[in-house]
Amino acid sequence: MKHLLTATFVLASLIGFAQERLPQERLPQVPKGAWKSQEPTGSASTLIVADNYLAIASYSIGNKYFERTEGGPFTMSGDQMTYTPEFNSADSLKIGIPIVFTVTVKDDILTLKYEEAMVWMRVDDATSAPMAGAWHITEKAGDQGALVKIHQEGTRKTLKLLSATRFQWFAIDPGVKGFYATGGGTYTVKNGKYTEKIQFFSKDNNRVGSSLTFDHKLENGRWDHSGKSSDGKPIHEIWEKIQ
Repeated sequence: MKHLLTATFVLASLIGFAQERLPQERLPQVPKGAWKSQEPTGSASTLIVADNYLAIASYSIGNKYFERTEGGPFTMSGDQMTYTPEFNSADSLKIGIPIVFTVTVKDDILTLKYEEAMVWMRVDDATSAPMAGAWHITEKAGDQGALVKIHQEGTRKTLKLLSATRFQWFAIDPGVKGFYATGGGTYTVKNGKYTEKIQFFSKDNNRVGSSLTFDHKLENGRWDHSGKSSDGKPIHEIWEKIQ
């Protein structure tokens, strides 16, 4: 695949060709949620679609190996998706260059076709999931423990995408084509607790398989998130959905 994660999906073209011969349901938008695909290298790829932003990550859980990630905003016109990468850990030259895909969805299979077809299988449907969306940090605890608003300068930012069951966060700077870190996996919310199970982490593969539990409160689009980070430091953050 030349433009969406450089790895080629060996069976994608064959599956896409076969699907063309069957009636297809063309949707005006990519369904919110998580999707997965398998790469020839043995690593898995996951796609999270949330609030007109998408993120893809390739990694191996068994080998605790992070391979690559990319993502950015997209718009839909009929069955045409225009995706503009804001980050790409494997090829920064592709950042900011729009790509137009033809989108089809049938029987929980999502196909994104450019020069070849990339085929994804549904993991979850996030249409009505309370936490599903694209989030950005707006406040965090200062040295004294009180929440302080984050004054965003320049284009550097940290975002977090959630489906109904999966999450991925990433620290990037589209203005300088910078990628700094990412992590992701699965999450659950129960009885005021938000728990993440890490399946990939670009900075430290040894954290793969560990779980983190945080106090959780969601009110009026504000996500109050507190506990300890993956390195054991206390954190208290406010995240808000990107409008």
